[in-house]
Amino acid sequence: MAEEKIEKVLLIGPRGFCAGVDRAISTVEEALKAFGAPVYVKHEIVHNKVVCSELREKGAIFVEEVSEIPEGSICIFSAHGIPPGVRDEAKRRKLHTIDATCPLVTKIHIEVERFAREGKEILYIGHKGHPEAVGVMGIRPDITQLIDSTEEAERISVRDPKKLVYLTQTTLSVDECKGVIAALKRRFPEISAPPSSDICYATTNRQAAIKQAAKQCDLILIVGSKNSSNSNRLVDTAHSLGVSAYLIDSTSELRTEWLIGKKRVGISAGASAPEHIVQETAAFFRERGAIVENLDMIRENMKFTMPYELYKIERNVVE
Repeated sequence: MAEEKIEKVLLIGPRGFCAGVDRAISTVEEALKAFGAPVYVKHEIVHNKVVCSELREKGAIFVEEVSEIPEGSICIFSAHGIPPGVRDEAKRRKLHTIDATCPLVTKIHIEVERFAREGKEILYIGHKGHPEAVGVMGIRPDITQLIDSTEEAERISVRDPKKLVYLTQTTLSVDECKGVIAALKRRFPEISAPPSSDICYATTNRQAAIKQAAKQCDLILIVGSKNSSNSNRLVDTAHSLGVSAYLIDSTSELRTEWLIGKKRVGISAGASAPEHIVQETAAFFRERGAIVENLDMIRENMKFTMPYELYKIERNVVE
């Protein structure tokens, strides 16, 4: 890479692992310690190439279907959540399951069941094909419709506008989601909202931090993988403010042309991206003469307890 003179690098906080991701990764690591390799994981535990590669080296095997897992094995459900049918199939295969679904995603699953009991139709704002959306849509597909954009919100038909509620994927763009919700409220004035925002606190905080940092940067680098919804939304947030932004898994993906004419670079990370990649990226610029400073916007202290099933299986209390 040709040399480009970057004067200052700002490490934007909060960034990196949220409480749900930290819990999910720790669940796989603890399961490997307790039961030995291999431990099977339904889907990537989190959407990050580096994290999953590191866990594979320790003995985790990621599969897309529980039918790929040998009967009687340890099976961990990823942080994104699963539809009920997956849990049923795992039980038929006598798998010892550990549910690492993020508690904030579980909150949405509970909301679906509750609103279904109340006889409401559910409009779920999310991205088609994302595993979190697949999990939510699989709970009550008979009364749930997925909306992927404001345009879809303008076209969607419902059974009874008076018995309607919306829910949202945890990793959406806060601003984009507002537009979809505004369209739904305009079309269906009696639509109900969830008791509290479904968008993850970490998603909201990281996007807010990017908005503040963008005022001080002419380039923002987001550490995260291409299949990470929340990481992509951070790039979108910077772009919406007219700041150049790129998603990278490592410093090897940096491109000379991105740095031309730039002086101040902000670095952040999606909620599933490890901090050591952020520090390696900062070191890349520091070694080339840039001053590296922390720019912390919001302090986070959220923690989640580990899945009970981990301890239940360890004590041979298997249902």
